[in-house]
Amino acid sequence: MYAVTPMDAPVVDVRALRKVYRVTERETGLAATFRSFVRRRYREVLAVDGITFHIDAGEVVGFLGPNGAGKTTTLKMLSGLLYPTGGEATVLGHVPWRREGAFLRGMTLLMGNRSQLVWDIPAADSFLVLKEIYAVPEAQYTRTLDELTDLLDLGPLLHKPVRGLSLGERMKVEFAAGLLHSPGVAFLDEPTLGLDISMQGRIRRFVAEYNRRSGATILLTSHYMDDVVALCRRVIVIHHGVLLYDGALADLAERMAPYKRISVTLRGTVGDLSTYGEVVSSNENLATIHVPRAQAAERTARLVRELGDQLADISVEDPPIEEVIDKVFASERPLAEAMA
Repeated sequence: MYAVTPMDAPVVDVRALRKVYRVTERETGLAATFRSFVRRRYREVLAVDGITFHIDAGEVVGFLGPNGAGKTTTLKMLSGLLYPTGGEATVLGHVPWRREGAFLRGMTLLMGNRSQLVWDIPAADSFLVLKEIYAVPEAQYTRTLDELTDLLDLGPLLHKPVRGLSLGERMKVEFAAGLLHSPGVAFLDEPTLGLDISMQGRIRRFVAEYNRRSGATILLTSHYMDDVVALCRRVIVIHHGVLLYDGALADLAERMAPYKRISVTLRGTVGDLSTYGEVVSSNENLATIHVPRAQAAERTARLVRELGDQLADISVEDPPIEEVIDKVFASERPLAEAMA
């Protein structure tokens, strides 16, 4: 992994980062088109609004937000593709938009809806081009390719034209292409986008194993919460370009959803369970109840004691993470304010 200077500095260090786009505006119609040649109207679109966060070596962090929240814009600034309007950032000790050689060799940006491979030639040929671009020594290239081939099961795919691969197969060779130079930081933007459930699971297992073997730092965006739950202990949530939450995924559920979900299965018809908590769903023999976190143990014990032989099954769990994230988005302000 590439060294960071000084050694105790964050691998990714973002301070009040801001990006404003200037876009043209015009009315519809032929006359408006002609007027736009003489005098154009512009408006400013605030994509990222002064966000600050730090990521240490080896972390896998989920970067969450709805469409248009500013996630991809942030990743593009951190990978050097965009200049910010304001603020500062360093990745591996480098300012990304200076695009220094050492920085470019130390990071990668993988986007689920973009390809860096030539469609009409086999992936193995594109890999050789990338080897020369990044000046990867022959021994390191062979070792890294063998490892990626093993982790991603690439053997049957390397010598097929990329256009002949399925979406899942293409994503696997795209991962290999982005990691051939052994980057210390990987920005993954929707890496499982459009994949079936089986392939999503394979990609998740690969990312986890790659992080374990290489110690690479990973910042991951995804609309599939299974990706985040499987890979990330920490999440950063932004909305309308503003940072809403930065902390442990488990703490997010506890702070934004101060209740537990008790699912009860009965051997007969469900009666009135409202004395135990808020009944959010109920059918013939299954009910779901929300109870305050602090009272979950007591309410569960009471259900077991009072329902007796009627009770076929009972479980206690946090609400689904999708529901928690929706509550964060709905707040549209920093979590500290939402909890005040």
